[in-house]
Amino acid sequence: MMQAQLVSSLLDEETARAEVYGLLAALYYAAPGAGLHDKMRLAVTEAPAAGAVLEASWGELVAAARAYTLADISLEFDTLFGGVGKPEVYLFGSHYLSGFLNEKPLAALRADIAALGLARDDAMPETEDHVAYLCEVMRYLIAGDDVEVANLTRQREFFAQHVQPWFSPMCEAIVQHPKAGFYRALAAFTQAFISVEAQGFDMLT
Repeated sequence: MMQAQLVSSLLDEETARAEVYGLLAALYYAAPGAGLHDKMRLAVTEAPAAGAVLEASWGELVAAARAYTLADISLEFDTLFGGVGKPEVYLFGSHYLSGFLNEKPLAALRADIAALGLARDDAMPETEDHVAYLCEVMRYLIAGDDVEVANLTRQREFFAQHVQPWFSPMCEAIVQHPKAGFYRALAAFTQAFISVEAQGFDMLT
């Protein structure tokens, strides 16, 4: 019975991790639609266990979803990440790793993605080093059916090479931006989640 409970707990944790990466991908790729916004506004904010690491930042993100309208969030997304030319905040890894877009970090990322048997959807206008794309890759490495690819070893390697080095600086840029509101809360939650992920992977080494 205890073994069955442990397996169930581990599966629940992996499902939750995949869902968080999926949520981050959706929210960094575009402002949320009405359905996602409603789900966030109605989300539970109390963790099953007291003192959960992500409880505070998740509660703040849900509170932000309740405080800001869809129009508010859409305008903020366009202000921070959109526009013609240079955005207020970059969402691309190459910018944080090399100071320029479409540089060597992107080439290395493309090689690693290809080695995983994955390919960028031609319908996606952004390059593969966009934060949303990387979150989708992590979600696949957690929840994918191919155990040769979707396993903890591949997750740890991809996280260490392409996520951990620059997600925190990106989040800090969002948090510090004077026009950030909803996305300030999202960035703070992202930082907390990535910290938990890093600690978890460190325990595997």
